[in-house]
Amino acid sequence: MSLKENHTKLIKKTAALLGFDYCGISKAVFLEEDARRLENWLNKGYNGKMQYMDNYFDLRTNPTLLVPGAKSVITLLKNYFPSEKQQNDNPKIAKYAYGKDYHEVIREILKHFLSQLELEIGEINGRGFVDSAPVLERAWAVKSGLGWIGKNGNLITKTSGSFYFIATLIVDIELAYDDPYTKDYCGSCNKCINACPTNAILPNKVIDGSKCISYFTIELKDALINEDMKGKFDNWMFGCDTCQDVCPWNRFSQPNTEKAFTPIPAILNLSTTEWEAMTEDAFKEIFRHSPLKRSKFKGIQRNLKFLKQ
Repeated sequence: MSLKENHTKLIKKTAALLGFDYCGISKAVFLEEDARRLENWLNKGYNGKMQYMDNYFDLRTNPTLLVPGAKSVITLLKNYFPSEKQQNDNPKIAKYAYGKDYHEVIREILKHFLSQLELEIGEINGRGFVDSAPVLERAWAVKSGLGWIGKNGNLITKTSGSFYFIATLIVDIELAYDDPYTKDYCGSCNKCINACPTNAILPNKVIDGSKCISYFTIELKDALINEDMKGKFDNWMFGCDTCQDVCPWNRFSQPNTEKAFTPIPAILNLSTTEWEAMTEDAFKEIFRHSPLKRSKFKGIQRNLKFLKQ
């Protein structure tokens, strides 16, 4: 077994020990096709008011600009599908936000991951990313053989669906690379397209981010939400899972085993009246480690008012 094969075996073993459900590895190359696709998406204004999507374009498509000398991109998936559901009729929250903020959780695991590799392999120049840097995680996941991009824009695994966080480690060592995922198992199914409350899912796996409920309830910082969206949010207060909930492949989803993702009781149980009565101090205390802090107290209150209109 060659040195890079040994290193690859070590990386995949370490990934499993650290609680990642999938690990795939790709050669660090310029993502030419994805660069064209991203440029076209931005030119059509599908990013709405998410101006940060316009920034660092070159970094998004070239890993060697993020990590000088990068040779390999390690893609990791971590399950977040919950074992519990929200109470019926309560303001709906996307499942990824039920527990502790995944940025905090996975970032710490990635730091430990790199430390472990340096102990076993030696000095490595590398960086870990989890949805907070200019990295095209889904593109790398496909190139690493982990799954395909569904019509809803999510990465889908054939064995267990799409309720996964995607993390990326870019390193300057050569490894044994996985074959890219070349099949598409969406077929003629259009359930996600038909179910989207705001018609944000367009043909050819294009998502109009400016129409997505997640965009309005999380990313949009305006004091008011567009009037033409009235009555279309299907009671989603933070994020939206509609396109994943209707996906047939998610019938294979299994509850995660990460303690940090254990649902915060308030998220499962609070009624609309209780959410409306919450003070800002209480919000900051209850959700200090939750993804909900991204919308802040004012954003949550704005979303609640919009749902009642």
